[in-house]
Amino acid sequence: MAIDVAVPYTPEHHHGHRDVTGGWLRPAVFGAMDGLVSNFALIAGVVGASGTGRAAVLAGVAGLVAGACSMAAGEYTSVRSQTELMRAEIAVERRELGRNPDGERDELAALYHTRGLDADLARQVAESLSADPEQALRVHVREELGVDPDDLPSPFIAAGSSFCAFALGALVPIAPFLFGASGLVVPLVVSLLSLLGFGAAVARMTARPWWLGGARQLVLGVAAAVVTFGVGSLLNVTIS
Repeated sequence: MAIDVAVPYTPEHHHGHRDVTGGWLRPAVFGAMDGLVSNFALIAGVVGASGTGRAAVLAGVAGLVAGACSMAAGEYTSVRSQTELMRAEIAVERRELGRNPDGERDELAALYHTRGLDADLARQVAESLSADPEQALRVHVREELGVDPDDLPSPFIAAGSSFCAFALGALVPIAPFLFGASGLVVPLVVSLLSLLGFGAAVARMTARPWWLGGARQLVLGVAAAVVTFGVGSLLNVTIS
């Protein structure tokens, strides 16, 4: 089959991939599950201690606000620190490329040689990639640090995702009390169904069996609630 060299070649794409970068999925999933489990466990402990729904609502709202702010602050600080460390290491690589370009090119050739290319081809590839300093920097950063310098995680996205997800998750066990529930039965059912559903949804997003993800989150949530309810029952505190 003859190829017309005058026509730019466009590679065929036989499949696609979901976006696995951006820094939003982990804090969103963690925030939602943390909000749901921790607030349900908190409410279970308060009901176990006092037996009143009003106290549970107060505790739940306080837990929602405090937890969401704490999660957002923690995610922002951790991701910001991680990104700053990455940028510092990228700067080190940039300086090394400027100071010793021949040595960096040889290092890249040796790397490709260890991955299966013969020595001559590995050197040709390294020389071609090293012709553009910015392209060379990207290649070295990806190969040596394992990160994409053009797609570093955003601390603002991580913090915002975590805050919103935690608040939504924490709202689930409070909602029944806002509509008149006084005991733990209705919030329990709602929270368990939400744990099962959210775990199943996350499992589907990550190409895992839905029942496995749902059951895992259900077991973890129930365990946390049982522990806090038991502790609250032992305390037997009256809240007026």
